[in-house]
Amino acid sequence: MSKRRPASNPPKAPVFKPLRRSLAVPVWADVALRLGGAFFLIFVVIMVHWSDRAGLHDVHDGQVSFLDVVYFTMISITTTGFGDIAPVSDRARLIEAVLVTPIRLAVITIFVGTAYNFIIKRSWETWRMKRIQERLEDHIVVLGFGVSGSEAVKELVERGTEPACIVVVDPVQARLAQAERMGCNVLQGDATRDEIQNAVRVTTARTVLVSAGRDDTSVLIVLTARHLAPKVPITVVIRADDNELLARQAGANNVINPVRFTGLLLAGSADGQHVADYFSDLASVAGRVQLVERPVEPSEVGRSLDQLATGGKGLRIYRGNRTIGFWEDEAQSLQPGDIVVEITPTKSSDDEPSA
Repeated sequence: MSKRRPASNPPKAPVFKPLRRSLAVPVWADVALRLGGAFFLIFVVIMVHWSDRAGLHDVHDGQVSFLDVVYFTMISITTTGFGDIAPVSDRARLIEAVLVTPIRLAVITIFVGTAYNFIIKRSWETWRMKRIQERLEDHIVVLGFGVSGSEAVKELVERGTEPACIVVVDPVQARLAQAERMGCNVLQGDATRDEIQNAVRVTTARTVLVSAGRDDTSVLIVLTARHLAPKVPITVVIRADDNELLARQAGANNVINPVRFTGLLLAGSADGQHVADYFSDLASVAGRVQLVERPVEPSEVGRSLDQLATGGKGLRIYRGNRTIGFWEDEAQSLQPGDIVVEITPTKSSDDEPSA
């Protein structure tokens, strides 16, 4: 393993990639199209001037060659106007006023727009995203944007989380493009590296969600995140049972095994056709009811678990290192600092669901 730098001198954080809409054409093609349009308009003006060269006068030799037409077109388009070649006939002046002037404005607009988009705007976006990066706090960091990571972000957004409060890290640009379309902040890189996690301010995050697709990579990401952020909650997806203990030892607060959860759903469906459906209903905000974990409110202290202020169905209390079920005597009196898990109706439900 590479030697870590001292905590007092953290590595310089790389700059965020700015949020952007997905482009129908790559950047180089966009520039080529803009410049191609500008040069086409210049070519049109050259041809117009050449066809009406009799209306132009050259003060030097009185002859207007094709090179003179090209020269006159360029100084006319750029509004330089040395005066050595000038339109003298009424027709030539009408062409300059009616045709060439609008084309001149169009060409200038194209060049200025190109400079703005690819120089000024990009510099502004880089500065703006750096400022956003410096102020990141209470955000959700998603390390890995595969199937599980993308579904998690989608569910978070549906539950009301602002996409701007979600930061996605993944080494694959195609996945980041999907996250960008959802409105998330993105950073391309290896989430096992200290500098990448420092760049997304993992130390000030609300929570970290890890789903790298490989258990060994996920465990290493958790180890790095826990080293940098000792108190931030970390949830990781682990697919092999024997790696769950390693993930917890690395510092994960929650370990989710999708294979095991699928087995639970299958076993539940064997005892009844509605059990698996209800599990899915609880897990998604799109269902009629959902599971909610929250701290106990001051007004609820002293009440029993079945008298929650939200009107939800209380299921469990987490009190320190203890887990208290709704049927136990301790559930008859909530205490300050308790964490309760309850079932509540989703806001999208038109009718009052029963748990």
